[in-house]
Amino acid sequence: MCGIVGYVGRSEAAPILLDGLRRLEYRGYDSAGVAIVDGDKVETRKCAGRIAALGKLMAEKPPSGTFGISHTRWATHGKPTDQNAHPHFDASGKLALVHNGVIENYQALKDQLMRDGDRKFSSETDTEVLAHLIGKLYDDSIAEATAQDSNGNATNAPPLNQRGLLVDAVRAALRQVIGTYGIALVHSDVPDFLVGARRGSPLVLGVGKEENFLASDVSAIVAYTRDAVYLNDFDVVAVERDKFEISSVAGEAGSYQLSKVEFSDADIKKGDYPHYMLKEIFEQPGSVRDAMRGRLSSEECTAKLGGLNMSPAQLRDVGRVVLTGCGTALHAAMVGEYLIEALAQIPTEVEFASEFRHRNTPMTRDTLVFAISQSGETADTLGALRESRRKGYRTLGICNNVASTIARESDGGVYMHAGPEIGVAATKSFTAQVTIMTAIGLLLGRMRHLSTSEGTRIIDALNALPTQIEEVLKLSDEIKAIAKKYANAPGMLFFGRQFHFPIALEAALKMKEITYLFAEGHPSAELKHGIIALVRPELPSVFIAPDDAVFSKNLNNIEQVRARKGPVIAVTSGAGADRLAKIADDIITIPTAPDYVSPILTVIPLQLLAYHLAVELGRDVDKPRNLAKSVTVE
Repeated sequence: MCGIVGYVGRSEAAPILLDGLRRLEYRGYDSAGVAIVDGDKVETRKCAGRIAALGKLMAEKPPSGTFGISHTRWATHGKPTDQNAHPHFDASGKLALVHNGVIENYQALKDQLMRDGDRKFSSETDTEVLAHLIGKLYDDSIAEATAQDSNGNATNAPPLNQRGLLVDAVRAALRQVIGTYGIALVHSDVPDFLVGARRGSPLVLGVGKEENFLASDVSAIVAYTRDAVYLNDFDVVAVERDKFEISSVAGEAGSYQLSKVEFSDADIKKGDYPHYMLKEIFEQPGSVRDAMRGRLSSEECTAKLGGLNMSPAQLRDVGRVVLTGCGTALHAAMVGEYLIEALAQIPTEVEFASEFRHRNTPMTRDTLVFAISQSGETADTLGALRESRRKGYRTLGICNNVASTIARESDGGVYMHAGPEIGVAATKSFTAQVTIMTAIGLLLGRMRHLSTSEGTRIIDALNALPTQIEEVLKLSDEIKAIAKKYANAPGMLFFGRQFHFPIALEAALKMKEITYLFAEGHPSAELKHGIIALVRPELPSVFIAPDDAVFSKNLNNIEQVRARKGPVIAVTSGAGADRLAKIADDIITIPTAPDYVSPILTVIPLQLLAYHLAVELGRDVDKPRNLAKSVTVE
């Protein structure tokens, strides 16, 4: 959540910072601001609202300078107002700071600062407290370094090292902080110099030619450089035009690895699509194909997942699997539970990542844990991963960012290779995660009871998916018409059985995220256990009812809704369309596929249904209210 961009170089900073913020707006869009050093003063522009409002403000009075910082905010402490917008300043007004994360002990630090002097705070944020703290420590160190004896002679022999003192002040302040942070700061007395640091909130250094960058996401700077250093927790980086130095909060020298960004600037543009979400829905034939590329062995009738870093013997010894994630990733994990238990017959449990580390989950020695996160930076999922590893369990990651914290801290894992996902409502990352879960189920199953012929059938079904997804995407206009039909509905109910119950949950989540309508997902059989009280003529029910072993059970539930005059939208396949023709109001027919890949096909029309309904209602699809793409705070 929130986006940071910093720049130091020879070009004007303002257009680079503003462009970076536009690329990061999916991380937060409550307010935005820039601070650019021009000579001996800091030029600031900030306001509540979207990046466009900041752009207008900067166009009216352009700030000048070749180094600065910027921020787009998702509010935690304090309302989305001009005063609470970042950057924030210290008491001198010379130090400007932007911050992602939460300073948990900010009130205690603020009280101490107030006791130490008559300080005025102009915002409700925890960030301003950190700016004041760093500024005070820096000012104190400057005063001490320039102190004079009783004869008026300077007591310090070495020349004043303002850059070193500023970095020392940052380190000293962060050692007092409890919480998470990704920060970038400038000081008007320290020219052509940025300082950044991270703990629990991502920060990347972009390395250019006679210019360097800081950003909370590499997508902000990929148009300028594809050479990046992904900072680790407790790293502090001092950045100049032509060099940088990484150390720890404790002051120790740090190591780093220069990485090449996998995607290009073109990959993060919308192209001819009106929204990123629609673009990413239509990218799913490719993203599913990439998720399994090189990972299916027709010769051995199994999956090849070398990134798990586990030998065949270790994989055979797995007696229990725990899958953990948040939001959409949690729903992918729930599909994974059905897949692993069905294909490998290994007891599998899904845990909310936010609950996992706060409760005493019974786990046996042969438990294997998977932490699932698109960004690889989700705070709760990262916390669950660390708790699992602390207890000695082998913990693997499934994520989309090869340089993310989860990827670096896990014992192994599987990269999704889904490409950048900019739309806040996750789509292609979900189907990539489910594809990977299918491959994991196949791998573990083939080590146990699955025959070569069964393995071949699963591989054939997976290989057929990209073409089948293309067929589903051809239904977009048909689904758009259904969305228009129900544009005045107060909400929707979603129902599914077995593999498709998690799809009902995911479809309801998409509907909530981008239409703001009431939506709930349930197992179909739970209809008569209370939910049927909600059924009425104006509230449609969506049934995920492919032509499978439980189709007749779904049919019975649909009849119950129709008996109470509830409208029914059915997602089905094969002969199911004929049997539903007389009782469903609207039918979406997808290609026939086995149970273990069918969820990937059933979720896509429901992604399109949510999208088209949101557009019909005039919602901001890519930037839904109160949401941000990557949840890096608890």
